[in-house]
Amino acid sequence: MDVGGGEAGPRDPLIPTSGKSSVRGDGGGEGGGERRRVVVAEVRRLLWLAGPLVLVSLLQYSLNVISVMFVGHLGELALAGASMATSFAGVTGFSLLMGMGSAMDTFCGQAFGARQYHMLGIHMQRAMFVLTLVSIPLAFIWACTGNILMALGQDPEISREAGLYARWMIPSLFAYGLLQCHVRFLQTQSVVFPMILSSGITALLHLFTCWILVFKSGLGNKGAALANCISYWVNVSILAIYVRMSPSCKNTWTGFSREALHDVGSFFKLAVPSAVMVCLNSSAMIFMVPFGFGNAVSTRVSNELGAGHPQAARLAVIVVVCMAVAEGFLVAVVTVLVRGIWGYLYSSEEEVVKYVTIMLPVIATSNFMDGIQCVLSGALRGCGRQKIGAYINLGAYYIVGIPSSVLLAFVLHIGGKGLWLGIICGLLAQVLLLMSITTCTDWEKEARKSKDRLYGSGIPVDVVS
Repeated sequence: MDVGGGEAGPRDPLIPTSGKSSVRGDGGGEGGGERRRVVVAEVRRLLWLAGPLVLVSLLQYSLNVISVMFVGHLGELALAGASMATSFAGVTGFSLLMGMGSAMDTFCGQAFGARQYHMLGIHMQRAMFVLTLVSIPLAFIWACTGNILMALGQDPEISREAGLYARWMIPSLFAYGLLQCHVRFLQTQSVVFPMILSSGITALLHLFTCWILVFKSGLGNKGAALANCISYWVNVSILAIYVRMSPSCKNTWTGFSREALHDVGSFFKLAVPSAVMVCLNSSAMIFMVPFGFGNAVSTRVSNELGAGHPQAARLAVIVVVCMAVAEGFLVAVVTVLVRGIWGYLYSSEEEVVKYVTIMLPVIATSNFMDGIQCVLSGALRGCGRQKIGAYINLGAYYIVGIPSSVLLAFVLHIGGKGLWLGIICGLLAQVLLLMSITTCTDWEKEARKSKDRLYGSGIPVDVVS
């Protein structure tokens, strides 16, 4: 597999379509040895893809984390304002764009598996158009962040700080949408190392930019927000240059085309439920590891279904779920062990550090289940079943999660911990429902649906034989 940027071309299937017995062997003799070989091959393939995607996710998410860390040393009010603005921006902007962009997991991934390489560029252009359009009303929402937070009953002083921070972050919205399009375009081709390079360069520059703009320029927390904007635009610019100049994308990027403006409705049909799936998930630095796993399995599933290999897609899901459980347990243990010192990274205030110490075990439990749902959601995206995922998320959070949070926090007076415990209840419901859907999936049927999606489009395509 070419993960470094080789020319897109025919690939040997991981599991031949006639080899179902090797996947479902009885574990003994020659059949058992073949099964082990196939599983080991899938593990290696997923790690080779997921490892770089995890690193890319961590580096990209680190931009907001680094900014908040710098602001935290300006004082408690500045930290509260930046944290609230970052959370508000995540829910009303970044998560929405990330979710809508993940519709490309289905379109680009299945097109690549079916060797319809030039369609990847068409799908990316369509996503760029839609996400840029969506960013315009989101920018107006960010401009009113302070007033919105005060209307929701938040502290006026903190709300004003958050509103100022959010307004200075508005240019990052448009860069982030375009960045998601380029990342998904490359990810679905397993071209991941250029993303590591661009994200790594951006993260290093961001440290220096934050230091200059926060402490040396006199801008304070506004400087941190501005640093975010600069860094996102640097990252997307690097990837845009790579896509347009690299030989590895010559088959998948053939220039701008009016075809991208056709059939926008089909993109929205997957983009909207995709956004619902992502916006209702909790987000933290630790979550970036299973998020990378989720992107990897989405790519594997969509590629294999597009190529007509349903059992390979099924195996990828089984393997990555096991990997996510192991990783989640390890991270949860480490999180509990460092709970007493983690708060000092964000603030020198003892009250803040003590509260972080109390909350981290609860958050570790949340992240463990969030990681499992993330990879299961990735499998649904690979199949193009975002609508089912959106219904599950809506039910899990609004029927189970939020009522549980209200009950625990405000009726039983458990406070902030009660809010998180309620979210954990929602996550548990979400994981159980997603696991049930995944277990009952007819992979042969999903492969047929992928074929219908690929060849049922109104846009004429050239199929590479």
